[in-house]
Amino acid sequence: MRLGVCSVSLPDLTPDQAIPLVAEAGYAGIEWRTFAEVGGAGPAHFLTNNRCTVLPTAGAVRAVSARCGQAGLQIIGLSPYLEPGDLAGVEEMMRLAVLAGADNVRLRAPRMGDKGFHRLLSEGVEYFTAVAELGRRHGIKALLEMHQRTICPSASLAMRVVEGLPAEHVGVIYDAGNVVIEGYEDPRIALQILGPYLAHVHLKNAAFTRPSGGGVWQPEWTPMDDGVLDVPGILSLLTDAGYDGWVSVEDLSTDRPSAAALRFNASFLRRHADFTDPDRTPRAMA
Repeated sequence: MRLGVCSVSLPDLTPDQAIPLVAEAGYAGIEWRTFAEVGGAGPAHFLTNNRCTVLPTAGAVRAVSARCGQAGLQIIGLSPYLEPGDLAGVEEMMRLAVLAGADNVRLRAPRMGDKGFHRLLSEGVEYFTAVAELGRRHGIKALLEMHQRTICPSASLAMRVVEGLPAEHVGVIYDAGNVVIEGYEDPRIALQILGPYLAHVHLKNAAFTRPSGGGVWQPEWTPMDDGVLDVPGILSLLTDAGYDGWVSVEDLSTDRPSAAALRFNASFLRRHADFTDPDRTPRAMA
């Protein structure tokens, strides 16, 4: 397995600040948040004011690719926030992924809504069928992320969308942290369900807390070693399954500053799994 990190989890760092810290902490690659707005002044936030973001332009992608190459870091993939059905956006992101030297683009299924599950599922299947063809055309794999509040929070439901599509062009991100919030299945079952569609793994942790005034328990992101998810157990199952792809850290907790969290997570995960050592040979820009 190869150890990477998602830039969304480093909201207070610019790409220039993040790249050397990621390399020094022992990661082999970065999955870049790719969005039209880059965070600026004010408190950093994972989703609304994230400075560790690459603009979706050829110039920005080439620049970050060059900086990663100089640091011996691979660009794992691009993580845009496209609305399901935006095939023009998918194709543009695949073109940018080629420029970045990345292998994949992260996508999501429709959010659950008033249309109802069955109609949204039909739309999701139609969307990813077209996405698979774009992936074939551009040589980029489309990754469906298992995500809460979409129609695909679990491995079983993700397979309802991608099953039957060519696994060389479409895969699933097993997001072990998201399923704590919604969609949990025994990881042994989930990994077997995904089979050849298991294309990428995201790791983070979460727990549930009762509001101070009582009531329904609410989820919150927690440090990698302190939550509901048995992270070492997940790594062991991945090893036993022969998984040899990327494991990307997507730690959304705020207990440690970004630089400290980078170091801690790399050390913690490497204690529990054999990750391929990063190749620090500088890479040429794509």
